[in-house]
Amino acid sequence: MKVEKVKRAMLGMQRQSWEQGVAAQSLIESGYEDDALLLAHDAVVRQDQSGRLGVTGDEKAVTDAASNGEPVLFAYNRTGDEKYKQAALQMADYLLHTAPRAENGALSHLNHKSQVWVDSFYMAPPFLSAAGHHEEAVAQIERFRELLLIKDKGMYGHIWDDGEKRFQRADCWGVGNGWAAAGLVRVIRSLPETMSADKQRLIGYLNELLEKCMRYQRDDGLFHDVLDNPDTFVETNAAQMFAYAIYSGVKAGWVDAGYLDHADKIRSAAHTKVDEFGFVRGVCGSPTFDKSGTATEGQAFYILMEAAAR
Repeated sequence: MKVEKVKRAMLGMQRQSWEQGVAAQSLIESGYEDDALLLAHDAVVRQDQSGRLGVTGDEKAVTDAASNGEPVLFAYNRTGDEKYKQAALQMADYLLHTAPRAENGALSHLNHKSQVWVDSFYMAPPFLSAAGHHEEAVAQIERFRELLLIKDKGMYGHIWDDGEKRFQRADCWGVGNGWAAAGLVRVIRSLPETMSADKQRLIGYLNELLEKCMRYQRDDGLFHDVLDNPDTFVETNAAQMFAYAIYSGVKAGWVDAGYLDHADKIRSAAHTKVDEFGFVRGVCGSPTFDKSGTATEGQAFYILMEAAAR
């Protein structure tokens, strides 16, 4: 089974904090709960004094570690072990009270300079909502959107430098917009019914983003690394992220079923990118994410896409 090969390759990869988190999330959603528990355990083993989960080395990222929060909460619910509960509480406390923020209150992506990255859509708000801090999750999305949305394009720039009050990278990075779409999905589905107005607003953001991004889908089903720049390399993972968002959204009734044509085309293309070893080829590649290669997140979103498609 292709998903098994992709999973095995993913677990053989070295992982930093957000890679550990998204890998564990993919395992939970695809039913590999025992494997997910193992990854959540080690994210707690590597929790630093600030409360960040899964930290390796001198990590500068603020929000990346929070991607481990949902798996750690899963581990607590599965085992009842208080160490997981306490670890999740410490991660949430860091985001709520200690983590550096931009002037508008958006969580900084880095702890040594005030920068807001589109990646943070996926890293922090879904965990905050899963941990019961629904209002703060929505507030963070609104703040990220305020700084990162390029209004005339309807897509998100990559990096906002809040110290200089300008984009450091205004490119509509495909994977970055994928992080936004997938992060919106995870927050929308976790919001309580008492926040129906917020949920509907976020559903609007998701649909707007999908509409704008799908304009740049290639005939082969994939996208360029920078969505609106055909001079950049053809990339696999943004497509997988969009497919995950579409399948999830259509199932929940938030996204029009007409988008399934886009998702099915993506899925067919992604299947051709899995090699004999289970590596998903042609994704924005680690460790520098500026060229075609392989990456844990590319493996994880193949698994997430397949779970959502099923």
